[in-house]
Amino acid sequence: QVQLVESGGGSVQTGGSLRLSCAASGYTYCMAWFRQAPGKEREGVATIDANGSARYADSVKGRFTISKDNAQNTLYLQMNSLTPEETAMYYCAADLGRCHTFYPLNYAYWGQGTQVTVSS
Repeated sequence: QVQLVESGGGSVQTGGSLRLSCAASGYTYCMAWFRQAPGKEREGVATIDANGSARYADSVKGRFTISKDNAQNTLYLQMNSLTPEETAMYYCAADLGRCHTFYPLNYAYWGQGTQVTVSS
């Protein structure tokens, strides 16, 4: 059983930055960040596999960076140039199998989420 605990959310103004963290217990092959705004479906933001290969949603390319500290078993998401439309609950997800998919059902493990609010 893998447990995921997110942290680092908060409130920023448009154009600001935040760094999210996700501490994982146990081995994971693939880790990912998703986000869900009120009334909207959960959408994939970025994924990273055990080899460090990453994939990003088109909407965040060039602004967000996903990384992982294998020694600490912690996943990060550096978010720059944030916009109000990116206000959402951000979730960490993990799976032991295939990676680089943005389908939530492909991930077996989820954190509780951390709120990100971007004001104009």
